[in-house]
Amino acid sequence: MEITKAVIPAAGLGTRFLPVTKSMPKEMLPVVHKPVIQYVIEEAYQSGITDLLIITGKGKRALEDYLDKNNQAEQNKYLDDLDRMLQDLNIYFVRQKEMRGLGDAIRYAESFVAGDPFAIMLGDTITIPPCIHELMSVYQKYEAPVIAVERVPREMVDHYGIIAGSEVERDTFLIEDLVEKPSPDSAPSDLAILGSYIMVPEIFDAIRQTSPGKNDEIQLTDSMKILNTRKKMYAHLFTGRRYDIGNKLDWLKANIELGIQDDELGEDISNFVRTLIRKQS
Repeated sequence: MEITKAVIPAAGLGTRFLPVTKSMPKEMLPVVHKPVIQYVIEEAYQSGITDLLIITGKGKRALEDYLDKNNQAEQNKYLDDLDRMLQDLNIYFVRQKEMRGLGDAIRYAESFVAGDPFAIMLGDTITIPPCIHELMSVYQKYEAPVIAVERVPREMVDHYGIIAGSEVERDTFLIEDLVEKPSPDSAPSDLAILGSYIMVPEIFDAIRQTSPGKNDEIQLTDSMKILNTRKKMYAHLFTGRRYDIGNKLDWLKANIELGIQDDELGEDISNFVRTLIRKQS
């Protein structure tokens, strides 16, 4: 079945980027010419998504304003590109009433999904090349939920949800277990959940049956663990680059990489970086 719906959780407070996020959503942090949320929407659009639900919270009104039609008189190619994309998309918003974790945020999408498989894409994450398109291919082959994973250093596994699985083909694993932030000694692998998913409607029943964990939050990893007892689930090893823009270092790295690739700024940024390297050597 073709995937045409995506859910974008964007309710997080962005505390790692304070004080900047005191007055702006982290999803509006600029990466070269545009905010990170636009990269996420472009990835969905280019992958064939037509309907988007963005889950917001307090202080996120700027997202709705940004994703409205541009009524300014001046011409700007970046605004024009955004408007053309928005004309082809149906974008809806809903507010998460309390900050109770990613699993709770996804719960708000049940009516929107209406029984269809759907993508989940974090509102502050850029993947190069686009990850969700790769997941769609795996979903079409196995007709089962698919989670993007990446390899992380063993000493960092306690920062992520980690999967255990058996490789069924190159870079594709049948999931046997999921563990939220295990210790390095007890982690079943170094395959960390990246933040891009193709999910099925049965996840909502699993969310309802998930007990709150740390900070009284409903962890999506715990809900997927329940789902995995009822349905086969797969993990796809993403070998590109993922930038978590809520993280200051990743934000800087994304600006450098995408800036170097930019037609307008690329040459100047490349020359600047080379000059800095020479000065440091």
